Amino acid sequence: MVDVTSSLIDIISALVAREVSARELLDHHLERIGRLDGPINSVITIETDRARSEAGAIDDARAAGRSVGPLAGVPVTIKDAIATAGIRSTGGAVELRDHVPEVDATVVANIRDAGAVVFAKTNVPRWSGDYQTYNDMFGTTNNPWDVERTPGGSSGGPAAAVAMGFTGFEIGTDIGGSIRVPSSFCGVYGHKPSFGIIPTYGYLDNPTSHRNVADINVFGPIARSVDDLELLLGLLAGPNPDEAVAWRLDLPPARARELGDFRIVAWLDDEFSPVDPAVCGVMEAAIVALERAGARIDHDRRPDVDTTVSAREGSILISSATEISDGDGENSAASGGGRGLDHRAWDVLHRRRGEMRQRWAEFFTDIDVLLCPVTVVPPFRHVHSADGSNWAHATLADHGDRHYSDLIGWSALIGSAYLPVTVPPIGRTVDGLPVGIQVVAPYLHDRTSLAFTRCMADVLGGYEPPPAAR
Repeated sequence: MVDVTSSLIDIISALVAREVSARELLDHHLERIGRLDGPINSVITIETDRARSEAGAIDDARAAGRSVGPLAGVPVTIKDAIATAGIRSTGGAVELRDHVPEVDATVVANIRDAGAVVFAKTNVPRWSGDYQTYNDMFGTTNNPWDVERTPGGSSGGPAAAVAMGFTGFEIGTDIGGSIRVPSSFCGVYGHKPSFGIIPTYGYLDNPTSHRNVADINVFGPIARSVDDLELLLGLLAGPNPDEAVAWRLDLPPARARELGDFRIVAWLDDEFSPVDPAVCGVMEAAIVALERAGARIDHDRRPDVDTTVSAREGSILISSATEISDGDGENSAASGGGRGLDHRAWDVLHRRRGEMRQRWAEFFTDIDVLLCPVTVVPPFRHVHSADGSNWAHATLADHGDRHYSDLIGWSALIGSAYLPVTVPPIGRTVDGLPVGIQVVAPYLHDRTSLAFTRCMADVLGGYEPPPAAR
C-alpha cells in the first residue's frame, strides 16, 4: 500500500501507475482514520457511499483508458467551514448542526472536477474564530505532536488530518492566521494566497450568508510538500461564480529559483509582538543553515510601516470582517474595537491600509521575500475559557502569561495587507514541537514565496510524520 504520509505528488504517481486503486486508497484512509484519529479528533463527519461510488468510477475510467483529472482518485477531507454538497457542513456552530448543503463551495467543485474523492469533514472552532479547534458539537482537536496542546485554529482539524496522513491534502481558510498557525503548529506546509485569487464562495462563517467575500479572508491549500502547494494553487485559483464571465489571472513567475539569487530579509522578532525564545531559537538556526547554504539575508532592513499601528488596525479590520470582538466591545476604530464598525469607520481604516500596502510594495521593490514569525509561541496547551471566548480574557500560562490576543500580531500585520505567505516546517523546539515561518512575497507574487520555500526545503528538510502517525 502507498505511504499516505508521502506527498500528494507521490500519491498521484502511485494512482497513475496503478500501484493502488482509488477504491483501495479510500478504504486505506478510512481504516487509518478509524485506527488513529481517536486521540486527535480531527475528522468529524464521514460519508462513504458517494465517495466509494466516485472512486469506483475513477478506477473504471482508468481501466478503460479514458481521461481522468489530475487529482483522480485522491481521497480528500474538507474543512467544516467550507460547504460540501451532500455532506453535513456546520462551520463548527450549533446553528448549522444539521446543515447539508445542496451546492459545493467553488473550491470543492474545482477539486471534484479534477477527480478528488471528497469523503469527510474536519473540525473547526465555532465560525472559525479561534487559534484553537474545539466546539460544542465535536469537541476538541488535539495536536498530533502532543495531544495536550492545540493544533492551532481555525484550520486545526485540516492541518492535523494532513499531518496524520488522513487526507491527500486540505483546503484551509485564513483571515487572521487560520492556515498559517495550524500549518506551523502541526509541522505541515500551508499557503495563504494573495487576497482575491482563490474563490471563497461557500464559506460558512454565519448562519445565512454563504456567498459573501469577507475582507482579508482567503482559502488556500495545506499539504505535505511545497510541490503539492504549487499544484493545488493552480487548481484552486479562479473566480467566484458571479465573476467568471470576465475574470482572468496571470500570476507572474517566481522572481528567482536558486537560493543564492533571492533577495531576502529576516525579521525574527520585534517589540510590537515579542517572540518566545523557543520559537526564535528555531528560526535563528534555520537562518544560519540557509546562510551557510548560500542565501544572502539582510537582518536589518524593515518595511516603512508603523508595526504597532499596522498590526492593531489590521486586527480591527479582521475583527470587523469576522464579527468577533477583539476585546473591548467598542464600535470605534480609534478605540481598538472591531465589531460593528460603521461604514465610515471601516473606510477610514481601509484607506490607511491602502497607504500601508503601498509602503509594502515599495519595500518589495528590491526585496523578494521576507522571513518573519507565524506567531509568538509554539503549540500551546489547551486553554478553554468558560464562555468559549478566548480573545478577551485568556492567558497562556506556560508562556509567561502571554495574553491570548498576542497571538494575532504577526498574522494581522501581513494578512491585512493582502500579501501571499507560504509557511513551511523549519524545525522543532527542544520539547519536540514544530515551528514554521512566514515566507512573505509581494502581492500576487505567490510563485515567489513558493519557489523560495522549495529552496528552504532543500536545505532544512520538510514535513515529517508526527509520532501519532507512525
